[in-house]
Amino acid sequence: MRFIGVPVSAIRVTIWNEFVHERSTPAVAKIYPQGIHEAIRAFLSTDSEISVTTATLDEPEHGLTVERLANTDVLLWWGHAKHDEVSDEVVARVHARVNTGMGIVVLHSGHYSKIFKRLMGTTCAFRWREAGERERVWIVNPAHEIAAGLAESFVIPQSEMYGEPFTIPEPDEVVFISWFEGGDVLRSGCCWTRGAGRVFYFSPGHELYPIYHQPEVLRVIRNAVHWARPRGATANVPRNVPIAEAAETIAGQGLQLHDSTGNLLSK
Repeated sequence: MRFIGVPVSAIRVTIWNEFVHERSTPAVAKIYPQGIHEAIRAFLSTDSEISVTTATLDEPEHGLTVERLANTDVLLWWGHAKHDEVSDEVVARVHARVNTGMGIVVLHSGHYSKIFKRLMGTTCAFRWREAGERERVWIVNPAHEIAAGLAESFVIPQSEMYGEPFTIPEPDEVVFISWFEGGDVLRSGCCWTRGAGRVFYFSPGHELYPIYHQPEVLRVIRNAVHWARPRGATANVPRNVPIAEAAETIAGQGLQLHDSTGNLLSK
């Protein structure tokens, strides 16, 4: 899909959202009348380097068809109430695309989604408490691209507490750590690489609070899109390399290739 005024080289973003709470809970509908995905889309659309589409759980194939994913550079994922209703086939499809270079930004309760748990290979569980506590997000890696434009910390007035221990594999990089007024802390902004794809998890975003209207949170998401965009080419593996091809390569480097018994294969 092309967007008028968007450069050909724009980062193609798909925002995936269950879109359940906004249609079933009046308090959430008041905050996000068009859905969480639309709130994020409206902000990302102000970036001339990003083109945005959305997809939701109730669409055919959850809106994540082979064609849609092939035309997605970065996928944003927000899920909570219906993790188990996401098709295993679609999860496998998304997993394969991440391994071949698509970036994925997992938001809030998406930590417990099938796709995030598959990417991490662990339970991805932690402590939580719904009490509307103040959350201070500390930038612990201020030189990181995802932290660009932020002060040393920012406050979310009301948030759902997510706390350690967080059963994820050791992140490649931790960008944010959150402190909650009840005393708990969480590694709330973490990065990994899976195959050729980049993965970022960002925890703030409980649906009962206007967190996706907060400028700092939206800046983090935009920065994460730029960070997670595909970089370079996917490795061409597995691939059998015939002896003749290997010998030619070795000879071009001024080296010699021998077989397992020591016989010379290249001259």
